[in-house]
Amino acid sequence: MRPQSTRAPERTAPPRTGVGFATSLAVHGRRPALVTGSAVLSYDGLAALVAQARSDLGDGHELVGLRPSPTLEFVVAYLAALAGGHTVLLSRDEVLPRAYGASRGWAEGGFVPTGRTAPALHPDLRLLLSTSGSTGSPKLVRLSQANLDSNAGAIADYLGLTPADRALTTLPLDYCYGLSVLHSHLAVGASVVLSDLSVSDRALWDLARAAGVTSYAGVPYTFDLLDTAGWPEVPTLRTVTQAGGRLAPERVRAVAERGHREGWDLVVMYGQTEATARMAYLPPDLARDNPTAIGIAIPGGDLRLAPVAGQPAGVGELVYTGPNVMMGYAHGVTDLADGPGPDELRTGDLARITTDGLFEIVGRSSRFAKLFGQRLDLDRLETLLTLGDHEIACAESADATRLVVALAGDPDPLAVEEIATMAAATTGLPPHAITVVPVPAVPRLPNGKVDQAAVSRLRLRTESAPERSATESLTALYGAVLRRQQVRPHDTFAGLGGDSLSYVELALRLERRLGRLPADWPERPIGDLAGLAPASPVRRSRWVALDTSIVLRAAAIVMIVGSHTNLFVLLGGAHVLLGVAGANFARFHLGSEAGARGRNITRSLARIAVPTAVWVSAVCLVSGEYGWRNVLLLNDALGSRRWQEPEWHFWFIEVLVYVTVAAGLVTAVPLVAAWERRSPYWFAVGLVVTTLVPRFWATSTGYGGDVIHSSLFVAWLFAGGWAAVRAEHAGHRLLLSLLLVLGVHGLFDDPTREATVVLGLLVLVWLPTVPVPRLAVGALGQLAGASFSIYLTHWQVYPHLEDRWPLGGLLASVAVGILAWRAMDLVTRSVPRLGHRSAGYRALCNLRTTR
Repeated sequence: MRPQSTRAPERTAPPRTGVGFATSLAVHGRRPALVTGSAVLSYDGLAALVAQARSDLGDGHELVGLRPSPTLEFVVAYLAALAGGHTVLLSRDEVLPRAYGASRGWAEGGFVPTGRTAPALHPDLRLLLSTSGSTGSPKLVRLSQANLDSNAGAIADYLGLTPADRALTTLPLDYCYGLSVLHSHLAVGASVVLSDLSVSDRALWDLARAAGVTSYAGVPYTFDLLDTAGWPEVPTLRTVTQAGGRLAPERVRAVAERGHREGWDLVVMYGQTEATARMAYLPPDLARDNPTAIGIAIPGGDLRLAPVAGQPAGVGELVYTGPNVMMGYAHGVTDLADGPGPDELRTGDLARITTDGLFEIVGRSSRFAKLFGQRLDLDRLETLLTLGDHEIACAESADATRLVVALAGDPDPLAVEEIATMAAATTGLPPHAITVVPVPAVPRLPNGKVDQAAVSRLRLRTESAPERSATESLTALYGAVLRRQQVRPHDTFAGLGGDSLSYVELALRLERRLGRLPADWPERPIGDLAGLAPASPVRRSRWVALDTSIVLRAAAIVMIVGSHTNLFVLLGGAHVLLGVAGANFARFHLGSEAGARGRNITRSLARIAVPTAVWVSAVCLVSGEYGWRNVLLLNDALGSRRWQEPEWHFWFIEVLVYVTVAAGLVTAVPLVAAWERRSPYWFAVGLVVTTLVPRFWATSTGYGGDVIHSSLFVAWLFAGGWAAVRAEHAGHRLLLSLLLVLGVHGLFDDPTREATVVLGLLVLVWLPTVPVPRLAVGALGQLAGASFSIYLTHWQVYPHLEDRWPLGGLLASVAVGILAWRAMDLVTRSVPRLGHRSAGYRALCNLRTTR
């Protein structure tokens, strides 16, 4: 029920008061306030920026519409409006600001008028947040200066925050939980690291370690992602907080035990937007023994149980009282002038008090669900989802992890798909958190009411539900392409060990199912991608943006074989591939933990060395063409210093193995690995400079041995590809480009060859993808996938045709190489230990050719 409210006096309004944590920034002086990347802004600096922005708003009471983001610009605008006693409406689009008549917005670094007259606003009103539910209603929660300051202070109190603390933004800033992290830290002079990276992104935790983060916040889904991507090691971590929905008791206990082992506390919390953010917390020392509890009321607040008819003794509706209870709801513009209602909030949750005096949620007293931090009005949702003659009932699943939609009658797959799509769009839940279950009839109690408990227990018995079907279909696709037997909806392409070859195959197959893919699809959970499936087939573009390394490897192998067979002379392809190999090493191996990295590198090396040894040994037995140094890949180390055929035929493979071993050994040293994590780009540039030293020594001293085919003198190309992946902006890429051009200049005494190598390396540095005709993708994929086996076998194929039919020599070499690739792929399929983690034999080329 909507709280009673009183209309504010229309004549003389009392003076407005700015929010405390926004007006007292300068009190904290030179202490760090915000961290953005490698830049640190002090409280003095933040206060100056806020004051400057605040001056643009003037003395009138403005309704300021802001689009939240974890950026310095947003934080400055937000704090400036709060400090000036204005009212802020946070929204990710313009719908709500337009509906409520926001008079100011933010653009190009300053506040700008919208052309709308500010509506009548209560003088105490400071913040408007959409309710954590999202069922199409524009209802907003009205929060006052006292609400914001009291809740920020209470959170800082029970978390024991001090100026030495530093939080990491892991939640959206239009979500009351994410916003409370910013508020509570600013209130005590602590600092906040602003980042929009996902918790599954390695770069986020590199930033956290570099910045000395002491805490981060998570909803249940956050911990699912961490379970999948791997929990980060942050030496300075002191606290992890959890709210935004029920975390299963066994998960609470497991996370708390992890924290106990690693030296940080888990603080389980309970709240609603209507209470600004937090109402209860579980002291961390009680989490392992009381994983079902929400704990005790926050400082300054009070919790009690109100009787509810039909509930057993000791169970009642949880009611909260405190200074952080909202002023009330706003259903329209006229409500913005209303005064505050009662400071009591009926939560809608059924609770009991344990023998230890802790509150524990046992159910819902009303038709609401709380999932992924969203409070869903199930009655309204059922109305919105009603489809034709099919009756619908919605409930929160018994394990509090999914929205269950019972669809009665005999719905066809299209109807089920439509309901799933509408449910995801209406609620904002990820597709994997929605289960649409066709049932003969909606379960009902003897009194005719919907049996909510029965609906909550419904599970799919078939694959008829589209969101589940789409998710299950995509997980099966990922498993087939990546050769993984266990793939879950929370998994990502990157987390499953995907490489450039599987990237191409999977991207094209996903595009056929989902249409145009988002750029960050390799980092997105499969369940999220399933929600992108269109309701009807999409028209595919004639062009496809392929990973640059795919195009380079396909072009390079044609250049290599075509030049050898005298079809044309275009040398330098193998040297470009060394750069691609370095890029692949950085992208796919350095993200692993030390132990896993060593195993992965060893496996990749084996997939290169073993086929080479087998092939060379077979040729040796048949023709006696090679020697034992070739079989063992030791010609570069123990053979002649000058080029000799056929001994040097496999120079590229030997260089690849040598530099990969060296890179693996170097990064296995803990101090070196830590350095690489702290400064990935400059570490890689340092490697480029270091490995260029032997190259320039050789050319400046007139070294008489082979320079361009020896690992000692071309390792810098591998390092250059490594650095290309680590470059973050144009300045990084420009410096690296200069180093690479400098390294190539004068190396070959062949301007055409040098230009070819430079062009390939610069493409690798500057272009992550290359547009190619869709019709060419299949051929490019075959060439790229088989490039290793083509290189390995072509020495025994093209000589039979190079004098009579050079084009035939190229075609025959490619055909034999593809056959060899397919044969080895079948072999690795039959060996589980080799085929489990990656796409069979294709992964054997992965180390040298993926960007």
